[in-house]
Amino acid sequence: MRDNTEIHNKIIKIIEEKGPSLPMQIAKETEMNSLFISAFLSELTEEKKLKMSHLKVGGSKLYLIPGQELLLENFYKFLHAKEAEAFLLLKEKKILKDSEQEPAIRVALRSIRDFAIGFKQNDEIFWKYISVQEQEIKERFKKPKQEKIIKIKSTIKQKPKTNFQKPEMTFQNPLVQQTTKKQKSKSEFVERVIELLNKNYKVLKEKEYKSKEYNCIIQIKTELGPMDFLTQAKDKKTITEADVQKLLSAAQSIPLPALILYTEKIGKKAETYAQEYSSVLKAKKINTE
Repeated sequence: MRDNTEIHNKIIKIIEEKGPSLPMQIAKETEMNSLFISAFLSELTEEKKLKMSHLKVGGSKLYLIPGQELLLENFYKFLHAKEAEAFLLLKEKKILKDSEQEPAIRVALRSIRDFAIGFKQNDEIFWKYISVQEQEIKERFKKPKQEKIIKIKSTIKQKPKTNFQKPEMTFQNPLVQQTTKKQKSKSEFVERVIELLNKNYKVLKEKEYKSKEYNCIIQIKTELGPMDFLTQAKDKKTITEADVQKLLSAAQSIPLPALILYTEKIGKKAETYAQEYSSVLKAKKINTE
């Protein structure tokens, strides 16, 4: 049996020469079983001598040596269409303001973690391309120098004010009725949705509702811990692509992942859209009867 150190060194040498590589490529170069190679790659990753890409080529991630991140540009065509579009846009502009992008691009920027690094500036979310240095960010957000304002002292003596300003008096006409905005009543559908949500999740904030629609923020327990979702329940015959796009756009502006709850069915385009952005958008059928 070969020494593990020797195999580790051979794998690293292959990746140094060929750049980011797939396990099957490394197995071929080393003339070893792909199952054994996967184990060695896992060991090298744990030792932080190798990194794994987030993007996949044919269902498999690439292995690379720290410092080879920019070489992943050669594989951007394996991204989904919108992710590739976001990649090219970010590479060209270098820094993008999240709120200025269309919803699909905003979602894609959160997915292309090999190339997009998020940061906050003045409570706004921005994305920088991986090659952008900190100094470039500082230059981008550097405040312009303010011109010095020279104060000229007046030589004219002003007379001191002798009268105090009287406070303004407000008068309420007793004949005018003071009206308060009444909270509109909830429909039977909304009441059932609230009951369902409270039974299965934790409702953090109620936003708005109509007779056949209810919007809120809920908290769901997951394997990664509690997660908040901007949630919309719709009593509609068919959920359309426009429905899920609008909800996701609203959720990303917070930003939060989105959850749409529907009573009947979801259209094919809407379902495809939900699958494409499944990391930040979930769809679930509910029964409110």
